Amino acid sequence: MRDVVYTGFMSLDGVVDSPGGPSEGHRSGGWVFKDIDFVADAFSLKGEELADTTALMFGRRSYEAFAPVWRDSEDHAAYKDLPKYVVSSTLPEDALVDGWGPTTILRSIDDVVELKKSEGGAIFIHGSAELARRLSDAGLINRYNLLVFPVLLGAGKSLFSQADKDKQVLSLRESAPYSNGIVKLIYDVVG
Repeated sequence: MRDVVYTGFMSLDGVVDSPGGPSEGHRSGGWVFKDIDFVADAFSLKGEELADTTALMFGRRSYEAFAPVWRDSEDHAAYKDLPKYVVSSTLPEDALVDGWGPTTILRSIDDVVELKKSEGGAIFIHGSAELARRLSDAGLINRYNLLVFPVLLGAGKSLFSQADKDKQVLSLRESAPYSNGIVKLIYDVVG
């Protein structure tokens, strides 16, 4: 069975909304780069993940935001030929971005369950907070790779839902604090 890994930037209060810039919609957009000293080691997780990434998964909105940019980005060149999956009941086939590797639209959570049963390695989710919440609630996320930033954003998209559900136990696989206050946390979902 394939693992599904959520990877992302998160504020200390659990917000994952608009880390890269104001164009993403949050009033504090770009909080990953503002008011925090840049420490290259703090972002090494992103490079380390490449060795484990065999496919990418997105929700519709994250796919529409990332695909046209990442396709031509030197920083994301390693993702170009990886299989991509977009979980959406509304994205038309003709909206898929050409020249960014094979892309399949999954129309339901049941399609994600079937994908997890297939042969292959880890599937990484970037962005896609709503998708991550739905998959977590369905018990389909196996690991969280998080960079937690020393900011409190108050409102915004949260990685975790407020649904009343059974407890999920996490096991700390790895952690590291950095001099700028960022903390790397990698958790396996065990129950």
